[in-house]
Amino acid sequence: MMDDVLSPLLALYDLGGPVVLLLCGLSVIVLSVVLYKLWQFAAAGVGKHHHLHLAATDWDQGKRDDALRHLEKSSSYLAAVMGMAVDGEAEFSRLEAEAETRFARLERGFRLLDSVAQLAPLLGLFGTVLGMITAFQSLQEAGAQVDPSILAGGIWVALLTTAVGLAVAMPTAVLLSILESRMDADRVFAQKAIQMFLAPRSDIRHVTAPIRHHAHA
Repeated sequence: MMDDVLSPLLALYDLGGPVVLLLCGLSVIVLSVVLYKLWQFAAAGVGKHHHLHLAATDWDQGKRDDALRHLEKSSSYLAAVMGMAVDGEAEFSRLEAEAETRFARLERGFRLLDSVAQLAPLLGLFGTVLGMITAFQSLQEAGAQVDPSILAGGIWVALLTTAVGLAVAMPTAVLLSILESRMDADRVFAQKAIQMFLAPRSDIRHVTAPIRHHAHA
């Protein structure tokens, strides 16, 4: 059993050295974090605010009973924040802070993904430099009996680390961008919805109703 686990690792080590092995380990970490974030987003209902959107729209139009019914049906993680707005428990800054607390919980792990996306190409370049050093050392030790295959093999292994580094960094950057865009969209929605609950258009129209002036006789 142990040999089944160690054999692939040793093969990776022989193929590209410790840098490739490290990059493969980072890729496993990235995959685990991304899968966890996708599960967490699905459980929290990120981007799924249909009933909450209807509640904010109805409240904005003065349909309070319909808004409350939609709010009760909502399974969004932002529903509790909007409930505080409906109950008049807090002002905008407090509600925004409550929403940001929930955003921060969902954004945990983003910094790790960002670090891997930036670090993986540098690790690949570092492995390339080490491989080139090893290749030229082998060439020097060969002396007058220079074998081009020695240099070519060393360069091939060196460039392999750069390729692996880019292969880890590029998908990580794309996945992080997708996750961040979903959270940015939720953040914009939350700010708009809070404003709609705190300052509905129906109330503004009532307060700023035009005053009719009677003509003087």
